[in-house]
Amino acid sequence: MQINFEHIQSAHCENGVTSNLLRHEGFSKITEPLAFGIGSGLFFIYIPFIKVNNGPAISYRTMPGLIFKRTCKSLGIDVIRKKFSSPDEAQTFLDDCLKSGQPVGCQVGVYFLTYFPKEYRFHFNAHNIVVFGKEDDNYLISDPVMETPTTLSTYELQRVRFAKGMLAPKGQLYYPKIKTEVTDEQIRYAITKGIQRNVRDMLHIPGGIAGISGIKYTARKITKWRDKLGVKGAGIYLAQLVRMQEEIGTGGGGFRFIYAAFLQQSYQFHPKEELLKISEQFTKSGDLWRSSAVQAAGIFKGRITSQQDFNDMSNFLMEVAEIEKNAFKALSKINWR
Repeated sequence: MQINFEHIQSAHCENGVTSNLLRHEGFSKITEPLAFGIGSGLFFIYIPFIKVNNGPAISYRTMPGLIFKRTCKSLGIDVIRKKFSSPDEAQTFLDDCLKSGQPVGCQVGVYFLTYFPKEYRFHFNAHNIVVFGKEDDNYLISDPVMETPTTLSTYELQRVRFAKGMLAPKGQLYYPKIKTEVTDEQIRYAITKGIQRNVRDMLHIPGGIAGISGIKYTARKITKWRDKLGVKGAGIYLAQLVRMQEEIGTGGGGFRFIYAAFLQQSYQFHPKEELLKISEQFTKSGDLWRSSAVQAAGIFKGRITSQQDFNDMSNFLMEVAEIEKNAFKALSKINWR
């Protein structure tokens, strides 16, 4: 039982699942960058009162599942999404989809993914894969961040589909149901909608811990971590910043590079020079996020531990915040007509 599904490697799991599933349905114009941008995937939030792996909860992207949902909705594509309380029921539904020729996206936990290197396995329940077939007791898996397709046994797949903890997937699976052809006009609308929503989320979201305000909030916090937590404790917090940036999907820098590519590809549908100029700002932001990760790693490893080193780390984030604020403000001023 195998579906003729094309596995294409991507930088980020949900982008890859979204674009690969749409491609399977015969719609190949939505690339990974377009899926990310239309789905308004770029984000930042720092939640100090929630701890993950002994550090504060930090995310550089929107909530899991929203990229797929928003992309399909903006393109007028229906989405089938199911969660289950029973593993047996979840497996039966999955098998029925495969028998009917329908590959499905699944939200899974990373910790028990046997094909991941051990150093990349930790408790994170918002990874996305495509299941596209079954041979004997093994399910065929297209994990977009892997170079080639792989497999999971029935037990292994059930284990990751019903991982426990924050963002528990509860056997969740999803797939698009395309009824009609998606036109270039719909893509143009979806691009505009995605950018406008991202402008709102990064510039105008209330609360002070999300968007541009959240980046600045984190920068101010970093200057106080050394005295408040000690060098070791502050290093652990910075390690969390790097882990979420460099090991969960593509994190801070990588997402900014993808967003820059999104703006460049959007130019094909909206030939506005502003898009190309603003994309350069997101590339610059991505470079700074990567530089901040190197600085944070140096502190965590004990190579640089003075207060000035923490101040320098803070300055990286403040510069990022200014660049992204100006970039999103420029996007908000584009006349889409």
